[in-house]
Amino acid sequence: METRRALHFVFKVGNRFQTARFFRDVLGMKVLRHEEFEEGCKATCNGPYDGKWSKTMVGFGPEDDHFVAELTYNYGIKDYKLGNDFKGITVASSQAVSNARELKWPLTELAEGVFETEAPGGYKFYLQNQSPPQSDPVLKVTLAVSDLQKSLNYWSNLLGMKIYEKNEEKQRALLGYADNQCKLELQGIKGAVDHAAAFGRIAFSCPQKELPDLEDLMKREKQKILTPLVSLDTPGKATVQVVILADPDGHEICFVGDEAFRELSKMDPTGNQLLDDEIYF
Repeated sequence: METRRALHFVFKVGNRFQTARFFRDVLGMKVLRHEEFEEGCKATCNGPYDGKWSKTMVGFGPEDDHFVAELTYNYGIKDYKLGNDFKGITVASSQAVSNARELKWPLTELAEGVFETEAPGGYKFYLQNQSPPQSDPVLKVTLAVSDLQKSLNYWSNLLGMKIYEKNEEKQRALLGYADNQCKLELQGIKGAVDHAAAFGRIAFSCPQKELPDLEDLMKREKQKILTPLVSLDTPGKATVQVVILADPDGHEICFVGDEAFRELSKMDPTGNQLLDDEIYF
């Protein structure tokens, strides 16, 4: 499982201008690539929508070794109802805290040096006022689960994630594929997980040859497969193979073949300009 990587989290955004301002100017991320599509994705990357959409990858560094955000924008859709499924992303960056204060972006101090803020659309981010302990400032993604033990069985036993921390009393666990990668935090909640319309998707890569085996494993274990193994085309770029799964609470999980994804995800120096062209012109 050392060959698996945490890649990105997919957000649906209704306001591209304000969202770009948050990720670029507040968090201090860079636009890594921007792509426009005339019709909906075969693996519903943009949600259950058939029309024109765009994808903007933003992060603190190249996708090869940073966990990034995928911002999907469906033309004509201005907002999405939030559920209780996404609990937040934690970022260690004193620069982001400083940027937020300078831009008067709302910050709430939860504990000494830990601030809560929101991206447009209501997505929560937790900013730690410190230098990152690893090369990537994105430390963890937190998702809500209704049955922690059931979820741990899925993510650890079936998907092969290592359990780094587990706290029964607080109903939380921290998992990951490698010490230096962004972690997945599972937070138990009372009641059902509601994904509403704003639901996201977390993505990982694995060697391409493992994808059919992963799909077969999920079939044998009678787990949900949202999109069986399929090839996805990006105009002028590499074609990747993906399988889309759902965990016991319905969180969407994308596994993509690593070799082709590394080719597809190379940083495009024109990405920032491409996004601005779509926003401003």
